[in-house]
Amino acid sequence: SGQDPNNIPYDHHAPVEQQVEQSLAVSLKNLQTTYLDSLVMHSPMDTMEDTMKVWRVMESFVDAGKVRLIGISNIYDYEKFKTLYNQARIKPWVVQNRFYQESNFDTELRNFLKENGVKYQSFWTLTANRKALAKAEVKELAKAKGLSPQTYMFAFLMSLGYITPLSGTTNKVHMAEDVAVMERMQGGEEIITDEKEKQLMAQFLGLPNAGSPDL
Repeated sequence: SGQDPNNIPYDHHAPVEQQVEQSLAVSLKNLQTTYLDSLVMHSPMDTMEDTMKVWRVMESFVDAGKVRLIGISNIYDYEKFKTLYNQARIKPWVVQNRFYQESNFDTELRNFLKENGVKYQSFWTLTANRKALAKAEVKELAKAKGLSPQTYMFAFLMSLGYITPLSGTTNKVHMAEDVAVMERMQGGEEIITDEKEKQLMAQFLGLPNAGSPDL
């Protein structure tokens, strides 16, 4: 679940709505603030009914000014997300998912997010794609841009216009490199502009729609 079983910020015997309220209260107290910029649901619940119960509480936080934006993570079922999106009064602003082949790189889901203006934030981006990043062809593409294969991967994803990779590195040097390339692109620099190059990188990664101009 991603939650330390010895440090759960809510009463796990309480109804799910109360658990969410208790969890936010602890977060606000720990962070010494009156609101959060963003609150992301860690994953869907076992049933859509419970998922929507949690979402309604999160919507109430936005109404009360305690949270500005809400989103969801670890949701790989396109139909499940579509149901959440359609039933939500306040739409999710972001989806945070692993970007890897096992989920078909969320191709169908990403298309829906792009069409509806929902941000996609990828994690496990480098770890899950080590084989692709180790290819000589990818190293050459990166070298031509003065980047490492890892930072080239981040630049590639950001060049698609709606994906922001999340860096989980604990290495200070790699962290600085990741932040530097992201700041360059957020500042308006276009590192990868050639559509053929984007399609080539998509092919090396194994994206299902690698040959399509719409990645």
